[in-house]
Amino acid sequence: MIQYFCHLSKIQYIEEVTDENVRNLFYHGRTVSKWSTNTFHCYHKSLIVFFRWCIQENFMKINPVEKIELPKIEKKLPNKLSKQDSLKILEVVDNYPYSKSFLRFRNYAILATFIYTGIRKSELLNLKFTDVDLENLSLFIRCGKGNKDRVIPINYRLAEALKKYVEARKKAYKTCPEFFTSYTFNMGFTDSGLKRLVNKIANVSGIKFTVHRLRHTFATLMLEGGCDIFSLSKMMGHSDIKTTTIYLAASVHHLREQILKHPLN
Repeated sequence: MIQYFCHLSKIQYIEEVTDENVRNLFYHGRTVSKWSTNTFHCYHKSLIVFFRWCIQENFMKINPVEKIELPKIEKKLPNKLSKQDSLKILEVVDNYPYSKSFLRFRNYAILATFIYTGIRKSELLNLKFTDVDLENLSLFIRCGKGNKDRVIPINYRLAEALKKYVEARKKAYKTCPEFFTSYTFNMGFTDSGLKRLVNKIANVSGIKFTVHRLRHTFATLMLEGGCDIFSLSKMMGHSDIKTTTIYLAASVHHLREQILKHPLN
């Protein structure tokens, strides 16, 4: 970063740094180098720390970067699936020609859990058999993001899928503590196994998705269904409710459809 700044501004000595050549650096970055807002912030942070050190060491008296105004970071809407695409994924994973019925019940249960709970990938892979309470319709998430525990309620449709998987799990003599298990070994389902499952269903269904996209889909569909933002924030495991509010903007298409229902429209 410093070398780039010196090369662009033709600066050899710290005394040559001025407000003007610093401002020219950021202007060049945005107009010629096509910096994104995040890149702008990264360069700004790097230089402001460097010049603060220069001031502490008495190489400079004023930090020229402090006068540079930071652009607002763009808030990108979550990349989500429609309700129809979500149902199609579940339909495809259920009807796929598996060699063993265990794979059908397990794979359906995994993708249904993502779609119906918004659980994170690491949380699903770390889910223990004792964390799933089908009688009380809940999942207990241990040490989620930020090392926080939380309880996620589940609906009857997901509960039925999990019950079928549990029965298949018992018939396959799986006794490991992880809830979702490998077919070949008596151990938890792996990250690489999950990646292969998602890629397979994405290719067969023609719907490109990731686990994180399913999480976004859950949140948006919940809001469109009438869930309040506070409850959704708790289910998602967000430490700040502001993180959850981005899904309000993502559901604006749903709101536009609802306004068409006005009787005087």
